[in-house]
Amino acid sequence: MTSNNFKRNFFLRGGAVLSALLTVAVLASAPASAEDKYPSKRLDWTIAFGPGGGNDIMSRTLISILEKYKLYPENIVAENRPGGSGAKGWGYLFAQKGNPYHISSTSGSFITTPLQANTPWQPTSFTPIALLASDDLVILVNGKSKIKTLREFIDQAKIKPPSIGGIGTVNVDFIVPKMLSERAGFKFDYVSFNKQGELTTALLSSALDASMSNPGEVLGLLQSGDLRALGYSGKKTPAALGNIPTFAEAGYDLGISMPRGLVLPPDVPKEAQDWWIATIKKVVQTPEWKAYIDKQLLTENVLYGEDFRAFLQKTQGAFADILKKSGAIK
Repeated sequence: MTSNNFKRNFFLRGGAVLSALLTVAVLASAPASAEDKYPSKRLDWTIAFGPGGGNDIMSRTLISILEKYKLYPENIVAENRPGGSGAKGWGYLFAQKGNPYHISSTSGSFITTPLQANTPWQPTSFTPIALLASDDLVILVNGKSKIKTLREFIDQAKIKPPSIGGIGTVNVDFIVPKMLSERAGFKFDYVSFNKQGELTTALLSSALDASMSNPGEVLGLLQSGDLRALGYSGKKTPAALGNIPTFAEAGYDLGISMPRGLVLPPDVPKEAQDWWIATIKKVVQTPEWKAYIDKQLLTENVLYGEDFRAFLQKTQGAFADILKKSGAIK
């Protein structure tokens, strides 16, 4: 090879290498494309309970609002992953660590399940988006009962401990009457059920003296007079329940409710958490969300981000104290 040819090839090759390096540098310094910005992929929405329940209804209501107002730019796929009082579904979400394209709604079991089962996660393990509402409880008696008021119920309970039914052994359905009994000075026998239908049947057949239920699930029976509501655990009694006091108004401020909210997996980018917080702030202003709150007789109770995490930690601590004192957990 002649000296001139060698020099020409050297500079051609060197120029190609320099060009490639410059291209890499330009690409590295260029802003991310629209495809790289969050969100840009399909969203997997875990519902930790079966179809038709409160958790399922809330999740699908939120999804319908997101889709109607085009707030999420890609497809949303909801999947029911029931089992273990929510442990299966939230365990699945926990395993998606760092992936912002998975999400789930929460309920009371989100707090109580880790207290009674050896789960690898705690409520505070996840990335909190928002507490949206409190699913409070109503204490019920048979519509034919001679007991007409909460005061009459408490007075009778002090004479003869009543049987009170609820869903689950270690749940808000047990915690609320347990706290009420301690504040009011009576004892009771708690009877756990797996399904609302079974609980309602037991109360209607007079196999129970009373029950704890979500008001939205028994509204029809209240309106027909088959059941009678005596008191409400939330901050304000829904108009649909009539003129019954809250426990606080009756002198027993329990400060306990079942949190309905949204969480992402652990350790997702802050960008994703911020995006969801901003988006949910829009969702809760829609007429569809307001209608859902009213129809389900929920108490709107909104906290975002780390305030929601602090709420979960405080509530779980309170639940744990109550359950340990009662002997329900060690």
